[in-house]
Amino acid sequence: MTSTTTAIINLDLAGPTISRHVYGQFAEHLGRCIYGGFWVGEDSEVPNVRGIRSDVVEALRAIRIPNLRWPGGCFADDYHWRDGIGPRDQRPRMVNSHWGDVVEDNSFGTHEFMDLCEMLDADPYISGNVGSGTVQEMSDWVEYLTRGDDSPMAALRRENGRDEPWKVPFWGLGNEAWGCGGHMRIETFAALARQYATYARNHGDNKLYRVAAGADTADYHWTETLMRSFGDLAADADGAAHPYQALSLHYYTMSGDWADKGAATSFTEDEWYLTLSRAHRMRELLSRHSTVMDRYDPHRKVGLVVDEWGTWWNVEEGTNPGFLYQQNTLRDALVASTHFDAFHAHADRVVMTNIAQTVNVLQAMILTDPDTNALVLTPTYHVFAMNTGHQDAQALDVHLRDVPTVASDGRELPLVSASASTKDDGALISLSNLSTDEDRTVQLDLRGRSVAGFTAQILSAGELSAHNTPEAPAAVAPADHAGVRATERGLEVDLPAHSYVTVSLRLV
Repeated sequence: MTSTTTAIINLDLAGPTISRHVYGQFAEHLGRCIYGGFWVGEDSEVPNVRGIRSDVVEALRAIRIPNLRWPGGCFADDYHWRDGIGPRDQRPRMVNSHWGDVVEDNSFGTHEFMDLCEMLDADPYISGNVGSGTVQEMSDWVEYLTRGDDSPMAALRRENGRDEPWKVPFWGLGNEAWGCGGHMRIETFAALARQYATYARNHGDNKLYRVAAGADTADYHWTETLMRSFGDLAADADGAAHPYQALSLHYYTMSGDWADKGAATSFTEDEWYLTLSRAHRMRELLSRHSTVMDRYDPHRKVGLVVDEWGTWWNVEEGTNPGFLYQQNTLRDALVASTHFDAFHAHADRVVMTNIAQTVNVLQAMILTDPDTNALVLTPTYHVFAMNTGHQDAQALDVHLRDVPTVASDGRELPLVSASASTKDDGALISLSNLSTDEDRTVQLDLRGRSVAGFTAQILSAGELSAHNTPEAPAAVAPADHAGVRATERGLEVDLPAHSYVTVSLRLV
C-alpha cells in the first residue's frame, strides 16, 4: 500500500522573490574545472570559441546559469590578477599549492573569464585576494574591469585588447578567511573586510555588490561579529552605504568526515540517509545564521550568500587526490533538490548560492572525459534544469502533513521535501522522495487560484547509485511523468521511492 502525504499550497499568497542567483555556479582553478573543462585553448581539436569549449557553454546556457564565481576558492587568495593578463606566452607561471601542487601557466585569466561569462550570459562573481594580496591590488583590478575613461587601469585594459569596461555586479572580499584564506581571527578579518571593501570602488554606473567571506558551517560567532561591524543599519535606507552588502556561508555534505568523506558511488542505505540528513541540515544553518543576522538587521538589508555548497566525496580511484574529481549519482541529485527547497524557504535572506563546482570537480554539473573529450551531464545538472522555473519567481509556502521520518545523524530526517513558486500565470512545485524503498502519493491541496493545466517531469533510476557515464549518458535523466491526476482539491502526484518530481501548473 502506498502512503500519502498532503501538501497545502495557497497559490494566491506569493512571498519573497527567489533570486535567479540562487542557481549560481563556481569555477575554481582546481583539477580539470578550468583546464580541460571550460578551457581547451584555441588550437584544440575540441570545438571551441576563442579557446572555450562550445559544448560546455551550450549545456550551461540551457540551464540558464545566472552567475559564475571565479577564480576560487582557496586559489583566489593565492591569485594575483596581473599574472593573468597580456599575451599568454608572456604570462608568469605560479604553483597551485592548494590543488595538486601543479604549475599554473595563467593562460586562463581575466579576459578569458569575462569572455566566458559573456558567452554564458552569466554575471561574473569575482573573488578578490585578501589573504596574500594588497588593498591596492584589489582596487586596481576593479578599476581595470569596470572603469570607462582614460584612467591608468582602463588604459592598461585597452592595451590588452578590451576597449569598453565590463559589468561586474558581484565582488567577493576574500575566501574562507578562517582557513585557507589566511587562518585569521574574525576580529582581524572584520576590520580587513571594511578596509578592502572601501577601496573596491564603484566606477561609472557599475555598482558592486560586495560579499565578505563569512562563516564555516555553524560558526555563528563569525556571523555575529561581521554583522556587528555594520553598525547602525537602521540609519541607512538600503544598506548600500556600508562597505559591503552581504556575507557568505560555506557548508559541504558528506557521509564521513574530512579524513574519509565516503565514496561517491558505493554506499549503504545507512550512508544514503546519513548524507541526506546532513544535506537537510542546511535548513537549520540558514535559520540560525539568519536569526543572528536579524538581531542586527531586522529588515534584512544584508544578504546571505551560500557561495560554496554541495557533496564532497573521496576522489575517484586513479585520479589526482588534489583534483577533487568525483562521480555524481542520484543521491547527489536529491542533495541538490533538498538544498534548493531550503534556499527557497529563506528567499528573503538568501540572495545567491554557488554550487561547488561546475565542471569535473566535486558536485559538478558536467563531467568531461580526458581521453575521449566526451561530455556527460550529471544527475545534479538535471535538477538545475528541472528547476529553472523557480528563477525570479515568488516563493509559495508549502505546508506538509503526514510526512514520514527516519532517524539519522542524531536527527529526524523528513522523507518528503518540497518547495513551490509562482510567476505570471504559472507555478512550479518541486517534490523529493528521499526514501530508498517506499513509494508515496502526494495530495496537492491547491488553494486561491484555479489550475487550467499541468505537466510533470520525474528524475529517478532503478539503483540508488545510478550515475551517467560516456557509455551510459542517460542512466539518470528526466522523463515526462504520467503519474499526476486532477482531484477536487487540486492534484494527486505519484512520488516513487528515491525520486525527484517537478509539476508545472498553468493558472487562471
